[in-house]
Amino acid sequence: MLFNSLIFLVFAAIFFGMWPFIKPHRQARYLLLVISSFIFYGWWDWRFLFLIIASGLLDFFAGLGMYRRPSLRKFYLGLSLLGNVGSLMLFKYSGFFADNLSWLLGQFGLDVQLRTGLPAFVLILPVGISFYTFQSMSYTIDIYKGQLKPTTNIFHFFAYLSMFPQLVAGPIIRAADLLPQLEKENHTTEQQRWEGMHLIVHGFVKKVFIADNLAYFVTEAFSNPVHSPNTLYWWVIMTAFAFQIYCDFSGYSDIARGLAKWMGYEFMVNFNHPYVATSLREFWSRWHISLSTWFRDYVYIPLGGSRGGELKSQTNMWITMLVSGFWHGAAWNFIIWGGLHALSTTVERFSRWPQRVCALPGGRFLASFILLVQVWVTWVFFRAGTLHQAMDILGSMFSFHGGFEGLMYDLGGTKLLTLAVIIGIAALREFWFFMGWHEREFVPGRWRPHVQVTVMAVLIVVCVFFRGPGSQFIYFQF
Repeated sequence: MLFNSLIFLVFAAIFFGMWPFIKPHRQARYLLLVISSFIFYGWWDWRFLFLIIASGLLDFFAGLGMYRRPSLRKFYLGLSLLGNVGSLMLFKYSGFFADNLSWLLGQFGLDVQLRTGLPAFVLILPVGISFYTFQSMSYTIDIYKGQLKPTTNIFHFFAYLSMFPQLVAGPIIRAADLLPQLEKENHTTEQQRWEGMHLIVHGFVKKVFIADNLAYFVTEAFSNPVHSPNTLYWWVIMTAFAFQIYCDFSGYSDIARGLAKWMGYEFMVNFNHPYVATSLREFWSRWHISLSTWFRDYVYIPLGGSRGGELKSQTNMWITMLVSGFWHGAAWNFIIWGGLHALSTTVERFSRWPQRVCALPGGRFLASFILLVQVWVTWVFFRAGTLHQAMDILGSMFSFHGGFEGLMYDLGGTKLLTLAVIIGIAALREFWFFMGWHEREFVPGRWRPHVQVTVMAVLIVVCVFFRGPGSQFIYFQF
């Protein structure tokens, strides 16, 4: 069920109509959350409900086993990791390994197509599997480390695991943060409801107005069999994709956080204006924060983190970034994307170029520009369908062939103007934050509520009348 669909509006109206009457009763509250979340998730394909139920049951009982029988903690943790990582490998990566093994065998003259021997159901990627398996694993890992006491109420656990606002695309919420909130009735305040509305509306603006309108141009460029050699064209397209994926994913997170606020719960901020960063390290502290911190806490630190010297620290960082790339997709493109981020982070660590550049007059702008060039280049591998296409596009981006006339030829005046307006609006939001203007009060206090309501009404009109072609959220594929 998509947030940007009519059926979700009906679903949300029914849920929030029932919520005030159900939430005072703890067990009924858990049941409503679980049933509603299963309906929300099962709307795509009800058969995959069995997968999330199986994953949840495994981790629920593994958590209890670790707590009640400490001597078998490693055994129960192993079961949890085997079940969750195993389901990811089966549904997300079996096709990738089959194709690469077939290619390897082909180098020895053996023509074996292993993909054709795989059951059809394992080649269908369940929506949100990467998110809820990570959320479920964090529960058992935290219990293993003694940082969390397991719940004995199975509906309490499934309310945490399957909570519909963030179920399929995050943010990835830790059990220590959400389980205690779910136990309480949590009356919402007027301020909380207004903040929820603010997040939901701004999230929809990001998704249906900015991301969906940009998606049309990006999809057209990457699906065109005739590759444009124009340098300026591809820098414009990659700028469009950079804002598309940012607004698409952060828009989902904003809507999820807003819905949670209406329910009386608080989710962590998942995106904090990553394109205003001046270093890659800062970028990753602002981009998909729940995932970045998950990899930090459950991959990087267990590997040894920064302990053991510089070489060990860099090795751990490289492993973490490559695993992060592979998490995003079962293709070499994503592994290279992760590797490029690791390489850039290593160069940044030893050269200290962000600090050196920022020390210059106007250096903060220059450092941010250099960072964005790096991020834009890596986005090519993230978006391209094949390595060959990625290399062709990069070749065009740095061939310095063609110019504005070529751009006009490739896009046309109307399309170029539309792109310029939408990218300009998205970029202005980030520049506003970059300059710190968001901290200033430009409207007198007595007029502020009226202006806020007017702006909200205008944004709702924009969502209704200027929305792009409807599409699912990008991160559903992960």
